[in-house]
Amino acid sequence: MDPARTEPTNVCHVVALPYPGRGHINPMMNLCKIIASRQPEILITFVVTEEWLGFIGSEPKPDNIRFGTIPNVIPSELGRAKDIYGFLEAVSTKTEAPFEELLDRFEYQVTAIVADNYLVWVPGFGSRRNIPVASLWTMSASVFSIFHHFHLLEKNGHFPVELSERGHEIVDYIPGLPPTRLANLPTIFKASKQNLHRVLECPGEVSKAQYLLFTSVYELEAQVIDSIQDEFPFPVYAIGPAIPYFQVLNQSASAASTTTSLINTPNYYLQWLDSQPAGSVLYISLGSFLSVSSTQMDEIVAGVKNSGVRFLFVARGEHLTDLFKDGCGDIDDQIGMV
Repeated sequence: MDPARTEPTNVCHVVALPYPGRGHINPMMNLCKIIASRQPEILITFVVTEEWLGFIGSEPKPDNIRFGTIPNVIPSELGRAKDIYGFLEAVSTKTEAPFEELLDRFEYQVTAIVADNYLVWVPGFGSRRNIPVASLWTMSASVFSIFHHFHLLEKNGHFPVELSERGHEIVDYIPGLPPTRLANLPTIFKASKQNLHRVLECPGEVSKAQYLLFTSVYELEAQVIDSIQDEFPFPVYAIGPAIPYFQVLNQSASAASTTTSLINTPNYYLQWLDSQPAGSVLYISLGSFLSVSSTQMDEIVAGVKNSGVRFLFVARGEHLTDLFKDGCGDIDDQIGMV
């Protein structure tokens, strides 16, 4: 049976379409879980490639969230970093057709689509199919405003620019943003022209959507969110951090009722951080997109250990932990945690 097909014939059916990357899939799934928990009568079809279904298909989710898949028409997640432009191009040009074919196989109409803002073709697709689209931006509203007003950087002579010489200059003309050093703007502006073009497409196409969602807290970015709302005729919402709230609550409850050693306690790293001097810990994360060789990782680890700086190093797998074992000491008195 097609995982996207369901028994109900009269149901509010929302299709969620994340960008194929861990930093986009996670917040989209967390948003869907929040919606599903509050509105159990809504059916959500979460659309991913067949490869990504293999990655996340066994993860727990509410019964009213089901998966739909499209073929692997884009480069594998395991090697996409080798040709980032090829990956961006494939996502932009090869995912629409199989997505439409999937929708045509549904037994009933789609009520709405929630799509990652990086999938620039979806608002136009929704308009053509007469399906409302909510565009989800998985970074801060401030970053969205910077991208959306990129032309102002060019107009004011701040792009292209050599940051080593002019990084101290102040950008004070982005609507809703406080004065900001040029060097503190997103590093995407250092990308190649091809990649930058793809990224800057995203805010521009959102004007064809019916809603704009930010994974942000309104009170933290009120001015910039209000300025963005003034520019668009449709609702703009700050939905809060798209994190796994229920998992966090369960872990907190478990920690409160169980006495264990620090390393076996849920969120033990937060307890360790709380025990360190304020502002003393360096956070290190290479993310889930790029990969480094064993030799490169050895060099990074050696540099961190030799620096003597307190650190919290986040990475997948156990190899990193093994690299840090020598000289790290016990968990309670070490200067770093992996």
